[in-house]
Amino acid sequence: MDIFWNFIKEYYIDSIVYKEGYNPVNTLTWALILILAVVLIYRYLEKRIKIDRKFVYANIPYILLGSSVRVVEDAGFLTPPLSYIFMSPFIYMLVFTIAFPTLIVSIRKFGDGYYRPYSAVGLALSLGILILLFANLKTVYWWVIPAGLALSAAVSSIFFLVSPKAMKNDLSVLVMFSHMLDGFETYFGITYLGYWELHVLPRFLIEKFGAISLPTVKFFVFFAILYLLDTSEEEEKLKNYIKFVLIVLGLAPGLRDGIRMMFAT
Repeated sequence: MDIFWNFIKEYYIDSIVYKEGYNPVNTLTWALILILAVVLIYRYLEKRIKIDRKFVYANIPYILLGSSVRVVEDAGFLTPPLSYIFMSPFIYMLVFTIAFPTLIVSIRKFGDGYYRPYSAVGLALSLGILILLFANLKTVYWWVIPAGLALSAAVSSIFFLVSPKAMKNDLSVLVMFSHMLDGFETYFGITYLGYWELHVLPRFLIEKFGAISLPTVKFFVFFAILYLLDTSEEEEKLKNYIKFVLIVLGLAPGLRDGIRMMFAT
């Protein structure tokens, strides 16, 4: 029993309580849980709504909400044990408990027009959190978000220009943009502002090849993923859903890092 408890404490609890970052054990665990959740959610949604551009864009305010709420914990507004709920991976679960019921209610009440009230709720909540942050924190490194957005837009434009026709669609460009934002914000934080990388594989790349390796590797990896996805014969709704998941995994940490560094928390 002690061995089991020590294992759980070392690989799961301590990484959250002491903010030690991810390790191979909890990374694999959260990845498996994520895959299972992604599959189950898709099975539920595919029979109820069109998983299209409107669905993806309607969820962006909730991505911003999760990133902003995560910074509330970074800034020290919350104390343990409540603060643990606002840390990864639990922050994803917290936002899901807000977004999913809102989505279901919006679908039942508004049918195909669900995306308007659904996105409006997410936007209102995220703006509320951002107002809270700006009202209580000093803007220190104002340039990190504009610089990240500009570089991500530039690289995404290059991606669009060099991509074959099948990949020239807004969701693929948004996937690339999201992960470039994550990569460049990480680069700024590590190179100029004294932050460090929490995730196992990016941390390995950065230690071996420097922080610029992250956006570089991300570009080629996601170019390959998007090529395989866009040239496959899978149903369009499945392609859109996979792109949505990829956008969340890039845009959420990218926005969180940018907002956090802007306030120097």
